[in-house]
Parts: sequence; C-alpha cells; structure tokens
Amino acid sequence: VMWFLLQLIDHNIHESNEPWCRLITTIYNYFVVTNFFWMFVEGCYLHTAIVMTYSTDKLRKWVFLFIGWCIPCPIIVAWAIAKLYYENEQCWFGIEPGKYVDYIYQGPVILVLLINFVFLFNIVRILMTKLRASTTSETIQYRKAVKATLVLLPLLGITYMLFFVNPGEDDISQIVFIYFNSLQSFQGFFVSVFYCFLNGEVRSAVRKRWHRWQDNHALRVRVARVMSIPTSP
Repeated sequence: VMWFLLQLIDHNIHESNEPWCRLITTIYNYFVVTNFFWMFVEGCYLHTAIVMTYSTDKLRKWVFLFIGWCIPCPIIVAWAIAKLYYENEQCWFGIEPGKYVDYIYQGPVILVLLINFVFLFNIVRILMTKLRASTTSETIQYRKAVKATLVLLPLLGITYMLFFVNPGEDDISQIVFIYFNSLQSFQGFFVSVFYCFLNGEVRSAVRKRWHRWQDNHALRVRVARVMSIPTSP
C-alpha cells in the first residue's frame, strides 16, 4: 500500500524532497526489509524443525521477534543517514537502477534470500528422502515434492529474486516490475487462505473452539437464570 502511495505522489513533491515524503520512503523500506527478515525467520523455523529435527517448542519466540523487527532498524537507519548525505533527492525514492546507497539495505535482503534458498534446498532434499522411504509410488512422491516446493517458493521469498531490483526506466520493464510486485503483495493472503483457512485441520479446530464457546455461553446463561430466581423464605 505504501509503495502505491509513493507512486501516486506528485512529481513536483518528489523534486521538492519534502521531509514527510522522505519519512514515508524510510518507513516503506523498513517494512520491505522486515518482510524479508520474517521470511528468513520462516525459513529458519522450517529448517530447524525438518532438517535439524530440533523440537520447535524449545525455540525462543523473542529471538524470532528480534530478528524480524529489530535487526532491520539499524540497517534502515544507516541507509537513511547515507541517503541524507550522499543522495538527498527525489524523496529518496529514485527509480534509477544501481543506486549504491540502496545496497545498504538491499545487500542484507539478498543475503537473506540466498540463505533461504539453501534452506529450501535442504528442506526439499529431506522431504524427498522421507518420501522415498514410504510405500507410495514414485509418481506420487514427486508430485508431493513439487507441491511442497511450490508452496515454499513464495513463503521463503525465493520468487523475489526475479524482480527484487527495479530493472530500469524501460516501459515494458516497468510494467512487468509493477505487475510482479503488485501480485506478490498478495502472497501472504493466498497462502493464508489456501493453506490455513481452507485447511481441514484448522477448520476442525476452529469449529471445536466455536462449539466449546457456545456450550460455555449456554451454561453461563442457565446459571445466571437459576441465580436470578428468588428463593422462598
């Protein structure tokens, strides 16, 4: 949403380089970096649970919160300081490729994507090993492996490797870049719908929770009615 807001800002405002405009760009880039670092957290969690066979109950949630929200802060602060002194123009949202200052936050993001690619390779390798050990046919095994890979590709951010950096000012490149980034913005929505809300186990758990709440509510109502009946002296 913030990316579209930045695109809709008038060209004259971009040229005037207003402080509020630079602040919006800074906040936008912070959330971009946190997005990738949370993908790294997802990859680290899956890799630890599947490849290292380590109990996920022993993992500290505060460590994941620190990685996802706190580590991007000094990265963006360093980027903002460098922008202020070396590329203080166009609301810090220039479309020219190869901006050296932008590599301050793009570098860690690329590193995260490469690490997630290694995580993906190891996870698929372990899944294939487990599938081969099962009694199912080879075709079904490969189908399951391909399905798992396709699910993990957007979840770990591997698809961002295609158009992470703006390809340039060419019209076709810009259209493809905008379309691809707009589509990827909905990846969390699609993953949550198809693999969470439509999942049989999740729906069963929600249904049980709803029935339990209804039973508790009905019990409280009956108790309240009994308590409200006056007792004879």
